Amino acid sequence: MPFRSTITRRRSAMTLLAVGAVVATFSLSGCGTRDAAPASTFVLIDGSQSTTADLKGKVTLVNFWATTCVSCVKEMPALAATYNKYKDRGYDTVAVAMSYDPPAWVLNFAQTRQLPFKVALDNTGELAKSWGDVKLTPTTYLVDKQGNIVKRFVGEPDMTALHNLIEELLAKS
Repeated sequence: MPFRSTITRRRSAMTLLAVGAVVATFSLSGCGTRDAAPASTFVLIDGSQSTTADLKGKVTLVNFWATTCVSCVKEMPALAATYNKYKDRGYDTVAVAMSYDPPAWVLNFAQTRQLPFKVALDNTGELAKSWGDVKLTPTTYLVDKQGNIVKRFVGEPDMTALHNLIEELLAKS
């Protein structure tokens, strides 16, 4: 029995290393080609809708998250602070809850934490699919004023680097 336990621990460790390597790879990679953000309709928790076309002219952060994701919950105050810091300069945020996240949990989370930005539900999973088949949370996209994806972050972004990039994009016409 100890032999099987050792194998199980080694497999678990190797799996964690592999997942870590994938996350590190995606965290460091951006969308260098400046692909256009996919045409999307975000259904917000208040019942209204917003589209990617509505976001043109603004620098926008699109964050895929879940209430059960520890990293997502941890980064939300920083995302709210970032929104509040830049909102008057043409910056917006849309937090998209994953399809497996119960809408009541998302609504409760947004209300109790007084999230200042748009919160959308992806009930069908179509948004996550159209934005690069997002499966890992948090996954965040930064979109420029022309509607092009400038950077993709998997995992929590380095907030200093994110703020520097937002500043650079806001300065461009």
